[in-house]
Amino acid sequence: MHDPTTTAEIARLRERIDAVDTRLAELLEQRALLAARVQRLKPVGYFAGRDADREHGLVRRMAEHAPRLGADRLAAIMDRVITAGLSAAREEADRGR
Repeated sequence: MHDPTTTAEIARLRERIDAVDTRLAELLEQRALLAARVQRLKPVGYFAGRDADREHGLVRRMAEHAPRLGADRLAAIMDRVITAGLSAAREEADRGR
C-alpha cells in the first residue's frame, strides 16, 4: 500500500485528470456539432466525404502540441473521434428525415 503522501498525491492528480476529461468531453461535443454542420453543407457528406489530406494535416498539427502521444497515436485517436462524430451526425440526419 502507498504511504499517505503518495495516496494524497494520486488523489490530487486523479482530480486533475477528471477535470481534463470533463473539458475533453465538452470539446469533443463541440467538435461533433461543428462537424455535423459541415457534413450537412458538403455535397458529399458523412463517411463518403472524408478528406484524408485534411485529416493528415490535422494529426500533424496536433502532434506539435502533443509530442508525447505522437502522430501515430493521434492518428488512431482522431480516426475514432472523426468516425464517432460522423456516425452521430448520420444518425441525427436519419432521424430528421
